[in-house]
Amino acid sequence: MKTPMTMAVLLACSLVANLAAAANAGLTEDQMGLSKADVAADSEPAPFEYRQADPYSGGVLPRAYLGAPPQVPHSLDGLTPITRDSNACLSCHQQPDKVGKKKVKGEPTPLPKSHYTDVRRNALYMGRYNCTQCHTPQADVKNLVGNTFKGK
Repeated sequence: MKTPMTMAVLLACSLVANLAAAANAGLTEDQMGLSKADVAADSEPAPFEYRQADPYSGGVLPRAYLGAPPQVPHSLDGLTPITRDSNACLSCHQQPDKVGKKKVKGEPTPLPKSHYTDVRRNALYMGRYNCTQCHTPQADVKNLVGNTFKGK
C-alpha cells in the first residue's frame, strides 16, 4: 500500500518530468509574436510621409476617442526637436488670454488650462513641454496589425 507521502513524491516527480519535456519542446519562430514572419528577419517598414499641411491651413482633425489629445494637423518640419529650453509649438499655441474661450477658425488652438501652473501669470507647467509625447503628427499609413477599436 502506498502512503500519502509516497503518492505526493510520485506526483511531484511526474510533474517535474512533464515540465522538463514541455520546456525542451519550446516554441517555433512562427508561433511567436503578432507577425508570422521570421523573428530574426530585419524587415523594413514601407516609407511614408507626414501630412505636409501649412500650420495655418491644417484644420482640426477628429479625435481618436473622447478625451484624446488633439492630433497635429500640420507638418513638424523645422519645429523639432522639442526640448525644455526650445519649443517652437509655444510661439503659436501659448495664448493664455484665450484659455477657456471658443476656438476661432483659422487660429492655432491655444494650450488648455491643464498645461499651465498659473494661466493669469502665463506660467507653463514644464512637465508637459514635450508636446509630441501626446500630440502626434499624422501620416496616411496602413495598420501594421488589424484594429477594431471604436473610440466614439
